[in-house]
Amino acid sequence: MAEIKSALEGIRVLDLGRHQAAPRAAHIMARLGAEVIKIEPRGNNETRTALPRVRGLSTHWISMNAGKKSLSMDLRTDKAKEILRELIKVSDVFIQNFRPGTIAKMGFSWDVLNALNPRIIMCNISAYGQYGPFNERVGLDVVGQAMSGHMSLTGYPETPPVRSFFSLVDRTTALHGV
Repeated sequence: MAEIKSALEGIRVLDLGRHQAAPRAAHIMARLGAEVIKIEPRGNNETRTALPRVRGLSTHWISMNAGKKSLSMDLRTDKAKEILRELIKVSDVFIQNFRPGTIAKMGFSWDVLNALNPRIIMCNISAYGQYGPFNERVGLDVVGQAMSGHMSLTGYPETPPVRSFFSLVDRTTALHGV
């Protein structure tokens, strides 16, 4: 039996995440030894163009995607969907953070993933869950800090609520995703 060198060695993760929470979760998995394949849209990816930049590269994109392989394709095309279906068949984890229902509209609901690969784990990260009264709302870290009450615990009694300087909610969400 071969010696395991890291916690997630031999695990393949498909990362369709955007912005922070899902890409950060996949980044942690890469740091734990998983092979992570970042699936990105062709052309402009808002994370790749985010500020600040060093030598023209987004520091945000670099920090979220270091250690990952990258594949750029337009998932609105049949060819890209076929490539993704083939990757799903040989992967262990599928992580995404589109708005609830979006991944199903793209043709990759849990039923589809499970039919392609009964062993796959699907991780859906969304601000307010996949179901419920707020599930379609956009969720950003600062909104999560406000709605959770965290902002009421920061700052000074005589000042309005203050957000944490770093993306506390996104980082915590990423850890729960892992």
